[in-house]
Amino acid sequence: MKLRAVLLLVLLIFGSQILAQTSSKSPVPQPQRDGQHDFDFEIGLWKTNLRRLVRPLTGSTTWVEYEGTSRVSKLLDGRANLVELKVAGPAGRIEGLSLRLYNPDSHQWSLNFANINAGTLTIPTIGEFKDGRGEFYNQDTLNGRSILVRFVISDITPNSCRFEQSFSADGGKSWELNWVAVDTRIPGQ
Repeated sequence: MKLRAVLLLVLLIFGSQILAQTSSKSPVPQPQRDGQHDFDFEIGLWKTNLRRLVRPLTGSTTWVEYEGTSRVSKLLDGRANLVELKVAGPAGRIEGLSLRLYNPDSHQWSLNFANINAGTLTIPTIGEFKDGRGEFYNQDTLNGRSILVRFVISDITPNSCRFEQSFSADGGKSWELNWVAVDTRIPGQ
């Protein structure tokens, strides 16, 4: 009986040490997701309905609307793509390009936009997709004032998606939506 109690005590001590060792080990880090094909859903021709806030961060609530197309072309086996945006409305025309580049080291995308009227690229927004939603950020200036920019891609289906841009003048505590585009795939494209 005494031997049995000693064996049971030894098993309890060794068992608790093994449990302590396995529970104190750090979890094995998961490899980062390869997001190289995050924009594959968007390749093709889309009808674009766009709304733009006329004077962001001024308290204005005046929006203007545009309609047109977006053509997205895959480049370099999906590690880059090019968006050609052409929309028009009562406020005029917007023609622009967005060059999106994938960084395989950071697993993030940079979105580089150029309004054809300005002839230059904006500061890239950088980010990634998680759970079917893309979020991209940068720091920029508006009317000489430093702001944060957030660009979100959401509501992604095979035939539609939504793009939103918001500005923050208070370091990201609050955001003002100033650009909304809803794209619908043109059948056969």
